[in-house]
Amino acid sequence: MHWLWALIVGLILGLIAKAIIPGKQHIPLWLTVICGLIGSVLGNWAATGLGVNETRGIDWIRHLLQLIGAIILVVIGERIWITVRGNRSRHTRT
Repeated sequence: MHWLWALIVGLILGLIAKAIIPGKQHIPLWLTVICGLIGSVLGNWAATGLGVNETRGIDWIRHLLQLIGAIILVVIGERIWITVRGNRSRHTRT
C-alpha cells in the first residue's frame, strides 16, 4: 500500500510543481510523477538532515522541501526531455 501512496504523492507534487513553474512544461505525465516521487524523497532527506522530519502536527517544512525538490526535478526533467526528444526528432526527419 505504501507504493500507492508514493505514486499519489508523486503525482500531486509533480502537478503542483508544474503549476508553479512559469510557462508550459513539455514533459509527459509519467515523467511528472517520477520527478514528484524523487522530489519527495529528496525533500524527506533534506528534512532529516535539518532535523525537521518529525514534528508535531503537519510537517509544513518537510512538505515545502518536498515541493522544492519536485520543482527542481521537473525543471531538470523537462530540459532533459526536450534535449532527448529534440535529438530524436532530428534523426527521424533526415
